[in-house]
Amino acid sequence: MDSSIIADRRRLRRKLGFWRLIAVALIVALGFAFYRFALGDAGTQRPHIAHVTISGLIVDDDELLERLKKVETSDQVKAAVISISSPGGTTYGGEKVFKAIRAISAKKPVVSDVRTLAASAGYMIATAGDTIIAGDSSITGSIGVIFQYPQIQPLLDKIGVSLQEIKSSPLKAEPSPFHEASEEAKAMIRNMVVDSYNWFVDLVADRRKLPRDEVLKLADGTIYTGRQALKVKLVDAIGGEAEIRAYLTSRGVDSDLPMVDWDKKSNTPFLLAGAVSRLITIFGYDDLMKTQDINGILPPKLLLDGLLSVWQVGHD
Repeated sequence: MDSSIIADRRRLRRKLGFWRLIAVALIVALGFAFYRFALGDAGTQRPHIAHVTISGLIVDDDELLERLKKVETSDQVKAAVISISSPGGTTYGGEKVFKAIRAISAKKPVVSDVRTLAASAGYMIATAGDTIIAGDSSITGSIGVIFQYPQIQPLLDKIGVSLQEIKSSPLKAEPSPFHEASEEAKAMIRNMVVDSYNWFVDLVADRRKLPRDEVLKLADGTIYTGRQALKVKLVDAIGGEAEIRAYLTSRGVDSDLPMVDWDKKSNTPFLLAGAVSRLITIFGYDDLMKTQDINGILPPKLLLDGLLSVWQVGHD
């Protein structure tokens, strides 16, 4: 037989083998996705401790709130551990999550687990737990509220662009990025910030059982390590899983209960993509996928709007 025909047949056989592998991978991934969709996570169908991770910037997140509601209403959840790694976010977003965690606490024990960073609205959320356990070198605190707006008029002046406006009253659409805020506008914003700040201070005073005057001394934006926060009573203990388990046991939670993650699961299309990608790698076809970062096609984008309670590292 001609050598070129043999080579063509070998190439065809390799191609057929590859597409058969893809077909098997898709069937497996579809079956796995159907199982997850139809039956849910098997671990949540038996008594357990729910573990929820809240990380990144805090916003008005319907998916997270819905998940916390399910933790609250599930009869199989005997306690909850909320692990927080966040610099904060919108004050309103933090308020909604705080209330959702308090609703869980009304029915079952809740531990706030402060990880690397739980500052500003991140600390606000932590106070919703029945106890706060932090790492020695965790960063927390930064109790306060900030409102920021850009000022681009100097740039417009340089490029020769001007903006004219006619509005119904002086405080409409203030502050504006197109001109310096008036004293009346600054007073309006300041009053709004102070009102939210007072709400935050009262919340901390109530949840930490501290005199308001004492909280005011701590609520100047200062950040604290876990050990410092323990000394000023912003957290209850230093530790990790062992301390969390000990606290839950003291609340009557069975020490043998498994801790099951209730973290956000991938949507089906990305679940399929991830499963196929892993199977292709296992079977040695990963070179074909190196240029296709399926799980990184859509990087998350966050838009913060409104009053913020967020810790930021300053820049010189």
